[in-house]
Amino acid sequence: MTDLAAFARDKGVKYFMISYTDLFGGQRAKLVPAQAIADMQKDGAGFAGFATWLDLTPAHPDMLAVPDPDSVIQLPWKPEVAWVAADCVMEGKELEQAPRNVLRKLVAEAAKEGLRVKTGIEPEFFLLTPDGEQISDEADTAEKPCYDQQAVMRRYDVIAEICDYMLDLGWGPYQNDHEDANGQFEMNWEYDDALITADRHSFFKFMVKSVAEKHGLRATFMPKPIEGLTGNGCHAHISVWDNEGKTNVFADKSKELGLSDQGRTFLGGIMKHAEALAAITNPTVNSYKRINAPRTASGATWAPNSVTWTGNNRTHMVRVPGPGRFELRLPDGAVNPYLLQAVIIAAGLSGVRCKADPGRRYDIDMYAEGHQITDAPKLPLNLLDAIRNFDKDDELKAMLGTGFSASYIKLKRKEWNSFVSHFTRWERDNTLDI
Repeated sequence: MTDLAAFARDKGVKYFMISYTDLFGGQRAKLVPAQAIADMQKDGAGFAGFATWLDLTPAHPDMLAVPDPDSVIQLPWKPEVAWVAADCVMEGKELEQAPRNVLRKLVAEAAKEGLRVKTGIEPEFFLLTPDGEQISDEADTAEKPCYDQQAVMRRYDVIAEICDYMLDLGWGPYQNDHEDANGQFEMNWEYDDALITADRHSFFKFMVKSVAEKHGLRATFMPKPIEGLTGNGCHAHISVWDNEGKTNVFADKSKELGLSDQGRTFLGGIMKHAEALAAITNPTVNSYKRINAPRTASGATWAPNSVTWTGNNRTHMVRVPGPGRFELRLPDGAVNPYLLQAVIIAAGLSGVRCKADPGRRYDIDMYAEGHQITDAPKLPLNLLDAIRNFDKDDELKAMLGTGFSASYIKLKRKEWNSFVSHFTRWERDNTLDI
């Protein structure tokens, strides 16, 4: 275990950000001087949980965020500060609803069955003007802007700085590109164990926003920030290994698409729970502007709207691009980094246990021919439908933890009620004279 006080002395760190992620994906932190970190590593930093998006009241005792020293990252753009992910504890017990605790529990559950889930993610984001009203590059106007080399080079300073930092951190970044929407980018790094990927995903969002601000820009991972343009996805590539991490138990060249029988059942769990897990992978009102969007300016949304799987075909919810892994294309940029990994493991483990069949594989172009498939479930049309689907899925709720699930549903219903009580310009424009 890393000694954070020694880490500070060796690296010249003056302050630590002890950080946890709440139910809505908000990143919360306290800035702790290095001189105090030894006590914090032992006892944790105190927070009033009610003041963040957790299902707590002002009467609850202090919530302690106990840093996980193995997650520590020195800020490349401000080396005197180090960030460390924390696990939330209250009165000596882990807080069941805290997202990182939910994920850690499921990692341990999978390990009991000899399974080690590894994932890689593909987070997309827009670089906007500081007010968030429009894309920051006025020259980025191509009808099909994906991989536009002029556009990516106009934002070279931002993208290269972030990639340089990932290289320095040892994440193994391997490609960066301008994505399918004007002003949109994607950066990829190597896959790893689910908890490591979640911590890096969390830090990546913090880093991208910080570097963008440094350059006078605003980065957003919002699922659909610009009407008519492709939204921000966060595709997850999933493989499962033995506990030593040496053998990919999803891989079997003798099977269809190189996916082993166990891999098929894990995929079967994802398909079985898809309508419910959307409440986690697509957690905001805005999320459903992405997965149920009409055709975008580029010609495709690149987002699913039905529960189908395929081979190497990007128009379905799940694709199997090669042996031993599959890609879940449902999640969007608003997804909580820890809950994304947790719900993948929960649904997949459920499928393995009951030997779930993923159903028929489809290889058609879902955007052009999807109407031909009449027996595949549709993804939720809005957040309320997703919450209701999640609430009906007792198995998935139990896998994630009944305490977490009850708190998540409660706060998300409250969010939905806030949204529908909001008076919109659309209502005036369309019903004022009725």
